[in-house]
Amino acid sequence: MLLPIAVLLLGLQPADASTVRDSLTHYYVQQDAAAVERLYRTRARTREDRLLCLYRLYPMTLDEGYLADIPSEAGVQSARELALIAALWAYKASSGPAWRLPTYGRRSERILNDALARDPAEPYALLVRGQSLYYKPRVFGGDVDAARETFERLRQRVGRTRVPGLHPFEAEVWIWMAVRRQDATAGTQLQRRLLARNPPRMFRQFLTDPP
Repeated sequence: MLLPIAVLLLGLQPADASTVRDSLTHYYVQQDAAAVERLYRTRARTREDRLLCLYRLYPMTLDEGYLADIPSEAGVQSARELALIAALWAYKASSGPAWRLPTYGRRSERILNDALARDPAEPYALLVRGQSLYYKPRVFGGDVDAARETFERLRQRVGRTRVPGLHPFEAEVWIWMAVRRQDATAGTQLQRRLLARNPPRMFRQFLTDPP
């Protein structure tokens, strides 16, 4: 049930930059799924790079083929990689048959908990945790207040450190998503402030026409 948002890194390399870290977010914010696919097929040489591409490719295309062979979490030590694997299982849970939802959902949650245990400040772990708290029904552990707090922690983290594929504005938009659920008036006020900052086109589109 994750709803990814396209993001734009500060100081991006040109569109033809050769590495995933230089190019992924540029292509994603331009909604260029073909370019992200090329990046995945020809430039993603590490497991982290491949996971970053898959994390963005599925929501861009809704092609379940990208979820057909999710890498195993066994032996993975990186909190970031674990968080991305957890996100892929969450995608699979939301896109698959209803009877698979509990199995895939529990697996995603377990892997994400492992990621957070290894590094509670890992940006992708915070992003995926916040989205999970935001989208899950309350009866299954959803908590919009906790989601907002998690996104605020993400904002602090990405505000200090450049993270491949993440821009501080992504955290701002997720905070707004939580605020509008808490208080419609406060959400409208925050929306106006964010739009006044002239965000990248994809963020603006999301703010003006949210799901």
